[in-house]
Amino acid sequence: MLRYSIIAVLVLAAVPAMAQQRPRDADMAGAYRCSVTGEPRQWLDCYYGAAQPVRGQLGLPPAPKSQIALSLSPPAGAASPHIAAIRDAVMASALRCYATENDRAWLDCYYAAAAPMRSELGLPAPARIAPLPELPPPPTQAGAGPVPFAVKAPAPGRLDRVATPMASYTFDRNHVFTVTLANGQTWRQVSGDTQTAHWTKPAKTYSVKITRGWFSSYNFQVEGFPEVYKVDPVG
Repeated sequence: MLRYSIIAVLVLAAVPAMAQQRPRDADMAGAYRCSVTGEPRQWLDCYYGAAQPVRGQLGLPPAPKSQIALSLSPPAGAASPHIAAIRDAVMASALRCYATENDRAWLDCYYAAAAPMRSELGLPAPARIAPLPELPPPPTQAGAGPVPFAVKAPAPGRLDRVATPMASYTFDRNHVFTVTLANGQTWRQVSGDTQTAHWTKPAKTYSVKITRGWFSSYNFQVEGFPEVYKVDPVG
């Protein structure tokens, strides 16, 4: 719950000031209300019901009454750590949809973000799914092209890719991880991140994807796992 509260505050700070809330802002506020619901199918229905403001704006058929009712008054219940991690991944993806200006494309993106929970529940993919928008490119250095996922240019001979295998990983006494990638980069989990990694296999069996998040943060995800961690580059 603390994690959801922090994310909700960041969303409110990220939404531009305006005299009247946009329908998509109401959708996201409703989706965050769903965080009190622990049962995954109820949570998913609540998430879908929260999309009614944009559906109404677009003149689309309303969401089912049961979903709308759940979004307006979600039942309280604890979620397992696994389900909570999937919910966090869905909401993190839904936040990225703000990069989409067109409301219909935004709604498709919002629905697409729910794919991890649908997969967890064994549900088929929705009939219409728009790809998640590309994140803004990282800053460039004078006379050079973009430097992916790095605060400074990598040393000569080092490669920078969207996804790359791990080379090694370690945990400190608080189970905060430090990962070195096959491309030579080293990343450390941000202190205070509520996600806990439970990797047990050799490092080279894991493939890592790093993307830019909100407010100059970095998102770290291991292929095959729903958890999204916050990390900083080391060195």
